[in-house]
Amino acid sequence: MAGDERRVAIVTAASRGIGAGCARALAAKGYRVALMSRSDDATALAGELSGIAVRGSVAEGPDLERLVETALKEYGRIDAVVNNSGHPAKGDLLAIDDAAWAEGFDLILRNVVRMARLTTPIFLRQGRGAVVNISSLWAVEPNLDAPVSSTLRAALSAFTKLYADRYASHGIRMNCLLPGFVDTHPVPEHFARAIPTGRPASADEIGRIAAFLLSDEAGYITGQSLRADGGLTRSI
Repeated sequence: MAGDERRVAIVTAASRGIGAGCARALAAKGYRVALMSRSDDATALAGELSGIAVRGSVAEGPDLERLVETALKEYGRIDAVVNNSGHPAKGDLLAIDDAAWAEGFDLILRNVVRMARLTTPIFLRQGRGAVVNISSLWAVEPNLDAPVSSTLRAALSAFTKLYADRYASHGIRMNCLLPGFVDTHPVPEHFARAIPTGRPASADEIGRIAAFLLSDEAGYITGQSLRADGGLTRSI
């Protein structure tokens, strides 16, 4: 609608799971949403939430450009971004080949850098902006069950801190959200037994935490990697 000043949020990999949970939580907070996924499922969710959707992959730069351009054309502004993605390859540490490491880099880290390049000029013009990168508990406690994820999500936390240092004075924030296990995927028994809360998170639960980090109530939080793992990680 012309003159609509409601905030606008982009959510990637939003067809299901955590991405869909974030989209629903933000829409419930009054955001207009622009969603992206590799399937048409995000289109159905966008219809449910009175938003818009673009089909594409977070690993493809032109797809991210099209998402940002579409959101700006439709809404005239972008206030928040949730960088969500799928899961990289697993395997024995040295058996994972170069191609899988490169795919993981595109999936976990390069897409966030690319999205930052696309949206930061918009945030600067508006005088504010907030980003949440959906990461993983393995960013703070690397696990041989997920070598690529552990390594590259730690790098994502480092980039997040550097971005926060660079742009905090401009009213722009970036944080990582580190979920543990979520009930949209089977939880290996040995991990399930170790979760102090006795259960995995729901995708909607993680979505509400992401929405909080993007909100004004979290306006003094930036450059952080917030764990939402039911107490599973042990480091202090």
